[in-house]
Amino acid sequence: MWLVVGLGNPGPRYARTRHNFGWMAVEALARSQGLVFRETPEGRALAAEWPERAVFLLPLTYMNLSGEAVASALRRWPVPRERVLVVYDDLDLPLGRLKLAPRGGSGGHRGMASVLASLGTEEIPRLRMGIGRPARGIPVPDYVLSEFAPEEWPLAERILTLAGEAVRTVLEEGLARAMTLYNRRDLLQNVKEGVKDGR
Repeated sequence: MWLVVGLGNPGPRYARTRHNFGWMAVEALARSQGLVFRETPEGRALAAEWPERAVFLLPLTYMNLSGEAVASALRRWPVPRERVLVVYDDLDLPLGRLKLAPRGGSGGHRGMASVLASLGTEEIPRLRMGIGRPARGIPVPDYVLSEFAPEEWPLAERILTLAGEAVRTVLEEGLARAMTLYNRRDLLQNVKEGVKDGR
């Protein structure tokens, strides 16, 4: 069993923003399997169970307190820390890049920082989804809480699908195999060309 966490903020105001990229990916994957999200008893997250494979978790605590929801979920579904996969947006990767890793710091991402602090370790697997950095003069908070531009959506939607495939690969074949397939730098160019060609 894995606990797959999609970081983001709850509510329609944030649903399609860059900061909810991880949430969108996990939600889309779960729904593609016909799974239904339900609020956890303590009210800190939405959860969908994929029997004998994974629990998909969408924290309702808002980004900066994501760790509270994850820690609470681990009391209900006590999976090992090395099987907690956190999916989230990353400013340091361009839109279209995915990066899986078995451990590491938060990289300045407050949601991931909250998860690491609550679990007391940096040995937490993660899937970072690039959103790129804002243009000069645009504050980072405004940028991450804004929606993707219309011209970005075709690429963003393709990456949501790829992120779901990456998570499934982790669940079915392991993290190392998924890293080999989805950490490739040429993947970004291939995806962009596919979007351009309508594939």
